[in-house]
Amino acid sequence: MPLSENEQRLLEQMERALYAEDPKFASTMRGAARRSGALKRLVIGLTGILVGLGLLVGAVAYKIIPLGVAGFLVMLAGTVYAASTQRRTGPTGVVGATGTTTRRGKARARKSSTFMQRLEQRWDRRRDQY
Repeated sequence: MPLSENEQRLLEQMERALYAEDPKFASTMRGAARRSGALKRLVIGLTGILVGLGLLVGAVAYKIIPLGVAGFLVMLAGTVYAASTQRRTGPTGVVGATGTTTRRGKARARKSSTFMQRLEQRWDRRRDQY
């Protein structure tokens, strides 16, 4: 059952308040939702490995070289898929006091300050948080 407009607005306000109050916890919780995607990738990759292994064993049993090569390639693709990480989705950048995120361009950050100035700014922000 979809949420009404009022419920969606309340949920968004609660999310913004959570980001503003405890951004570290909010990002941790957002990461927990992504772990299910990693599990899905692992299961699909392991299935590919098992299918490739079956092809490889069948190729050895019936002495069919192209089938063995295909089995090896399927196993390799399954391994690469299972070991790869999912691309980051969702908002990225700096969480502001209102809970919104703003992107920080690498080129813009480099032009505006030196490396040491950015380190000092990060240190000051961390110190102000505690």
